[in-house]
Amino acid sequence: MLFRDSFRIAAVSFSFQIEHTDGAARAGRFITPHGEVQTPVFMPVGTVASVKGVPQDVLEDIGVQILLNNTYHLYLRPGVETVRKMGGVQKFMSWDRPILTDSGGFQVWSLSELRKVSEDGVKFRSHLDGSSHFFSPELAIESEIGLGADIIMAFDECTEYPAERSRAQDSMEMTLRWARRSKQYWSDHKHDVPWFAERGEKTQALFGIVQGGMYADLRRESAERTVEIDFPGYAIGGLSVGEPRENTWEMVQATIPLLPQEKPRYVMGVGTPEEIVNYVALGVDMMDCVLPTRAARHGLLFTSQGRVTIKNARYAQDDGPIDPNCACKVCSRYSRAYLRHLYSSNELLAQVLNTIHNLAFYLDTMRRVRQSILLGEFGNFHSGLRSPHLSAR
Repeated sequence: MLFRDSFRIAAVSFSFQIEHTDGAARAGRFITPHGEVQTPVFMPVGTVASVKGVPQDVLEDIGVQILLNNTYHLYLRPGVETVRKMGGVQKFMSWDRPILTDSGGFQVWSLSELRKVSEDGVKFRSHLDGSSHFFSPELAIESEIGLGADIIMAFDECTEYPAERSRAQDSMEMTLRWARRSKQYWSDHKHDVPWFAERGEKTQALFGIVQGGMYADLRRESAERTVEIDFPGYAIGGLSVGEPRENTWEMVQATIPLLPQEKPRYVMGVGTPEEIVNYVALGVDMMDCVLPTRAARHGLLFTSQGRVTIKNARYAQDDGPIDPNCACKVCSRYSRAYLRHLYSSNELLAQVLNTIHNLAFYLDTMRRVRQSILLGEFGNFHSGLRSPHLSAR
């Protein structure tokens, strides 16, 4: 199905348009104060305003459209006020393209031994120096406004796995109450973003987050009630917290049909190349994951022919590229033998080159997915995915 609605960049803070659908899969685009993003999109994770080992010009060269930064980490170091005084995170990290910040809810959740949750918010201790801090929905949104990303997330409580149903329901209810408080604070202070006047008085877009643990009915209830609060986009959170991958899939599948067709849908913290394509097939528009960068630092590379563990001795004299079907600058220049040598020698360059390749592979996968949707060939593309991605070589 083709959508021909007019789509003007000027004078809007955030807008989303679906250009074409193929089954449930959607190809679209959204406009932010710092530029346009074509969807479906994979967002590399730049936790502390940096994608580990990869400078911003290289990220631009490989086609990164939007980055994810982490509010919790930037709040602790260098501090929100420092970033705000620099004009926002884009100017701070010299990246004049869109950025999304999460609210810090997931990171605070991960500090299970260092946090205490109440209706007001979360008291926690810094993983850096043990200092005491407090995040409420209002303070989290204040921090996100100060950082100045284009898309910011409501403050939520991430439900652990496993969790009893009563615990998951209480957490979901808390997240809904916090979502309303997040939106109210954002509405009252949205003009405080550092680049407000510079960007033609445009503001950030605040997305809501669906929770509910691993209970499909709670996920559906959370989705319906979060949509009632009315956000410009919706995320499915509380995934990749230790649950089996089939549970992750089930929760996304249960939630997506209840999120508005006309707004972007974001699944947080997933996944492998095959998984992100599978989520596109369900109607997901946005995804992020640390997997391509983290795996790269451990010598695990994604290719069109399966996963490559570059430290394996079989590559010691292999003069071929990582992936003969990849046109990235790493595959175009370096051999497997050289990359194995770098990794075995514990050279920092190994991590840099591995990361560039993995990110390029993910981004190229998304470009091919988008093109197949626009051509009405996504079904064939999806069914033709090779299973060797699932096993290391």
